[in-house]
Amino acid sequence: MKKAILFGASGFIGRYLLDELLSNPLYELVTIVVRKNLQIDHPKLKTLIGDYHTLPGLEKDIVADDIFITLGTTKKTTPDKDEYYQVDHDYPVLAAKMAKENGARAVFIVTAVGPDKNSTIFYLKTKWETERDILALDFEHTNIFRPSMIMGTRKEQRSLEKILIGIWRVINPVFMGKLNRFKGIEGKDIAKAINNAAKHQSEKVRIYHWKEMNELCRANSSKP
Repeated sequence: MKKAILFGASGFIGRYLLDELLSNPLYELVTIVVRKNLQIDHPKLKTLIGDYHTLPGLEKDIVADDIFITLGTTKKTTPDKDEYYQVDHDYPVLAAKMAKENGARAVFIVTAVGPDKNSTIFYLKTKWETERDILALDFEHTNIFRPSMIMGTRKEQRSLEKILIGIWRVINPVFMGKLNRFKGIEGKDIAKAINNAAKHQSEKVRIYHWKEMNELCRANSSKP
């Protein structure tokens, strides 16, 4: 049996993924690193309290076979570009580096559709740089998930996001063929796809867009 560590367990996708990992018989221990205790009681769960600044002090506990990263923020939550970059780039890369140095063999990270090193859009350029630096760590298996619009009901109120999700539900059928990577996908389905991908690791690098995630989240979760 293996051990997993999850960064971003308090987030929208992370909460679903935590449930998936705790139910996954492949893992005997699931460690989460969060800023505050989520008050979740489970025999397989280990909670570490920390963030980007305090993570080096947790180095001896950042031990797992597989590391899962669903960290991310929004411009509204983190308007300062330096802080935004720290959450979306620096923290994931540091977490992955520490886990790799402690023996992790596989990394699973959520970025976004369309990362581009030459983009004038800060968000897309940051995602590209995050992927670049995660790949440079040279895990045995690197799994990158690139959703477009992430659907679902969040606890916090985001009026603009709610409107965009509504629009996406209407236009989703328009994205056909090569454009299907822009289809919206439920947060819980992304989590299910990540968990199912962890059960069958063979490729050095694998990138998942809507089609691949959609197929994975519908895979038989009972398969070994």
